[in-house]
Amino acid sequence: MKSAIPATMEALIWLGPSQMELQTTAVPTPAANEVLIKVGAVGICGSELSAYLGHNSLRFPPLIMGHEAAGTVVAGNGVLADGTDAHPGQRVTFNPLVTCGHCDRCRAGLANLCRTRELLSAHRPGAFAQYVCVPADLCWHLPANISFVAGALSEPLACGVHAVELAHAHAGQSMLILGAGTIGLCCIAAAKARGVKQIIVSDVSDQRLEVARHWGATHTVNARTLDTVAATHVVYAGGVDIAIDAVGTSMVRNQAIKAVMPGGTVILMGLHEDETSIPTNYIIRQEIHLIGSFCYTREAFSTAVDLISRHIVKPTAEWLVERPLSAGQTSIEELIAGTAPVTKIVLIP
Repeated sequence: MKSAIPATMEALIWLGPSQMELQTTAVPTPAANEVLIKVGAVGICGSELSAYLGHNSLRFPPLIMGHEAAGTVVAGNGVLADGTDAHPGQRVTFNPLVTCGHCDRCRAGLANLCRTRELLSAHRPGAFAQYVCVPADLCWHLPANISFVAGALSEPLACGVHAVELAHAHAGQSMLILGAGTIGLCCIAAAKARGVKQIIVSDVSDQRLEVARHWGATHTVNARTLDTVAATHVVYAGGVDIAIDAVGTSMVRNQAIKAVMPGGTVILMGLHEDETSIPTNYIIRQEIHLIGSFCYTREAFSTAVDLISRHIVKPTAEWLVERPLSAGQTSIEELIAGTAPVTKIVLIP
């Protein structure tokens, strides 16, 4: 099997702000308890858009980005997430968040807050390439009837699962999701899986709002033409139980705070602007629960893989398009400019 692995591969390498190039580079060699994965599909994440522009403090060039991926194990060793031994031929998706497993946060079941966590596509080479090395225990099996494109959606879906779990969302509650990008859509799917049926989604794109309705949003608000907070209170007098900010701007964060009812919960997961001025006295007097949501726990990732395996989230043409790895830079620039024809672009190496 090893003889079938080439010495070199094509990789999309970020060279600096707004500079990316398809280059030929060496195929990485897996370390102990790592597997080498032949990448079948890799999604472009919103965090990689800011990184491409040079606005991300975690990423330094030269770098292979890409952390929403799935593919086939071709070499390496170790034990996969389900406890089985790794071997060539296994179809997998993977959790790109590498954690130590022994710090206080890991021992507390909060591996996503590991003191020394690393992210593939930031601290380690990612999957905008034909091959990528991943710790074996971060890999989950993909059923044969689940495409690699669908498997690559496990990572953004896990973000949505974790956010909804932090909110303790349940049937009978109402929810506002601000932003109908990939993460916002995944929050809809995760909320519905927990029994939430009353979901408002706000965005500035009618096209994305139409997709949100197909995913299960009961009401939508175009924030370009309507006041999101006022529109939310019209539908749910007094506010919603939960608001999830999947954008990350000061304006949207404040909208989330003002849209929930007294005692409501606001989940902040958008990583766009670093600092925001918020109405602290209002938060105190209304006893609003303000919670940050970062990535996902192993349990949330496992739940996401299960939801993908049950076809809860599907890579349909209404919101997703597949392109070759060579189209990576053009695709990123379209997503930044807002000219991409769909919400999600997945690259096929």
